[in-house]
Amino acid sequence: METREAVAERIREICEEKGITRYKLAALSGVPHTTLTSILNGTSKNPGIVTIKKLCDALGVTLAQFFKSELFNK
Repeated sequence: METREAVAERIREICEEKGITRYKLAALSGVPHTTLTSILNGTSKNPGIVTIKKLCDALGVTLAQFFKSELFNK
């Protein structure tokens, strides 16, 4: 699994755990919905760490918690 795929899957996992839709995540994080969709669909080849940090803040997780997943060990 590529890192960008792992990032997208991790966002989906946390959203599902917290009951947050991608629309709500975009609104809470200030990340444009189109950008979030690009990340989740794999169109974005290199989502920036600043964007990931904004998403983490909106999801209520730290960067360490976000990246502490088996998805990133594959």
